[in-house]
Amino acid sequence: MAGILDSVNQRTQLVGQNRLELLLFKLVGRQRFGINVFKVREVMPCPKLTLLPKQDKFVKGVAHIRGQTISVIDLSKATGGPEIIPDENAFVIIAEYNRSVQGFLVGGVERIINIRWQDIMPPPEGAGKSSYLTAVTEIDNEMVSILDVEKILNEINPISTELSESIIDESVGVSMGDRVIMIADDSTVARNQVKRALEPLGLKMLLAKNGQDALDQLMALAEDCKSIDEKVALLISDIEMPEMDGYTLTAEIKSNEQLRKMPVILHTSLSGVFNNAMVEKVGAEDFIPKFHPDELATAVKKWLKVEELS
Repeated sequence: MAGILDSVNQRTQLVGQNRLELLLFKLVGRQRFGINVFKVREVMPCPKLTLLPKQDKFVKGVAHIRGQTISVIDLSKATGGPEIIPDENAFVIIAEYNRSVQGFLVGGVERIINIRWQDIMPPPEGAGKSSYLTAVTEIDNEMVSILDVEKILNEINPISTELSESIIDESVGVSMGDRVIMIADDSTVARNQVKRALEPLGLKMLLAKNGQDALDQLMALAEDCKSIDEKVALLISDIEMPEMDGYTLTAEIKSNEQLRKMPVILHTSLSGVFNNAMVEKVGAEDFIPKFHPDELATAVKKWLKVEELS
């Protein structure tokens, strides 16, 4: 298992090709789950965990790993399943989300697979709002579920979406007239976080559940106008999304004469030095790591003002 996350450069080359690598794991039982390898720092057998007073019921304890004290979340219990017993089969996946590092206790780790985003589908309609799935795919004729980790983390430690008083400015929305901004993210929680954070700017917002949905909506809106920026002033897009990722979406937008004038802000929990290079490569105007409402709102105001003057 020590070499499971080797060859970082090879994985980096997948970015922008609408491909990703999934680390497959199990919780309790046979069902397999996946997490984007780019989110993962390390995979290790479950270390000794220390209990903390009044810790969250889904936190198994903390581990001291490479000079850091990291909370370890029971991923099965956090999604409504049975508790994972930290035995010799259990592993901890150390991952970085939204500028912080967490450990996820899982029942077992399998392997890494290379897959196209087109082969990753939104969860079934019948899954309901309480579902912790953000996407599904099929490997070896079996369904693999991709968990909405942002939803899980938000339930354990909710992220504030409130703007500082100095950032709030409803005149921004007034100046936009009937134009809207679009928010594309496969996580319902993440979409709503962005929406709530930007509401104090008085903006009208249009939501898309993934990159393909966003592109389809934009193309439909552009049918009866010369340029999409007559209707949609700005796109805020996640990078990791089923069917079409944010990099591919941006590249499609910037290669289309009707869509290319619309600024694109990539807003993602992915971390890594490759992001800046990819933002430039696909032509996005900005990159904002999740999730700091003031930073996002400031970037939105910046690019909307640029758009108004253009």
